[in-house]
Amino acid sequence: VQVKVLPISDKYMDYAQSVLNKLTEAGIRAEVDTRAEKIGYKIREARNERVPYIIVVGEKDQEANKVSLRSRKNGEEGQVDLKDVIARLQKEIETRALDEA
Repeated sequence: VQVKVLPISDKYMDYAQSVLNKLTEAGIRAEVDTRAEKIGYKIREARNERVPYIIVVGEKDQEANKVSLRSRKNGEEGQVDLKDVIARLQKEIETRALDEA
């Protein structure tokens, strides 16, 4: 599982970094797109790279301490709690490990 964290603008880089740290601590491969590109461009590029999960962070997400999730399978999933995203991804990783065993 790979996650791309996309801050809407540089103002939310710190929040994006804290989201990245939580994902990495949970053993999830993730990276932050730090380029000064428009969010639509970043999302399109991440989709073209076939990234399974895209997390977009902006003002509303930071205020609510949540993240906006998009998955390749379900598309736009709206604002969700980061804890729920981490739990879901960890479960998916475990399931995949069992499938491969």
